[in-house]
Amino acid sequence: QVQVVESGGGLVQAGGSLRLSCAASGRTFSNYAMGWFRQVPGKEREFVAAISGLSVHTDYADSVKDRFAMSRDNAKNTVYLRMNSLKPDDTAVYFCAAATDGRWWSIRSANRYDYWGQGTQVTVSS
Repeated sequence: QVQVVESGGGLVQAGGSLRLSCAASGRTFSNYAMGWFRQVPGKEREFVAAISGLSVHTDYADSVKDRFAMSRDNAKNTVYLRMNSLKPDDTAVYFCAAATDGRWWSIRSANRYDYWGQGTQVTVSS
């Protein structure tokens, strides 16, 4: 069983920045592909970003490319999502997820991930 816990959400003005953190348990964390998704009420969960186990690969949704950056520190079993130039449309609950087999395929699909956190709210005011 892998536990995934997000933190760092909050309220920020448009144009501001936030950094989300996600800690995951497990001795083989460096093997996990990790992803960030977001969801607003009434809509499907949306892919935001993903990173491979050794940070060789990253992927971003077009809507966040050049504004968001995902990174990881395997020594701390933690991944990060740095969010810059935030817009009101970025308002959502942000979820962190782990794909424990570590394979880099269909990484934008929520079905790819086997462990999820509870989410952290990000609210961007205009």
